[in-house]
Amino acid sequence: MANMNIPAAERNLSPAQVAALDKRRQWGLVFQVIAGQFGFFAILLLLWTGQDLTYSPGWVHPMFYFNVLTGLVAVIFGVYGTYLRRGKLHEY
Repeated sequence: MANMNIPAAERNLSPAQVAALDKRRQWGLVFQVIAGQFGFFAILLLLWTGQDLTYSPGWVHPMFYFNVLTGLVAVIFGVYGTYLRRGKLHEY
């Protein structure tokens, strides 16, 4: 009897396809961890960003730009990591 915990599309994979799927899910987890680390640093940068926006003159706000960049990288890595972890079949 088939394992009903596995999605229907993944029940009849060859060993090579299973290995490729596992590798893809491992990379997805790595990207999610990187996203969490960038998210943590983005939260820490908020302290300096507020001070930077308050005291820096004109358009010179380097900490604000670093914080925006860090937040965007966290979101991008998180979305792509989640996409890889889903396990939907690609062309192997």
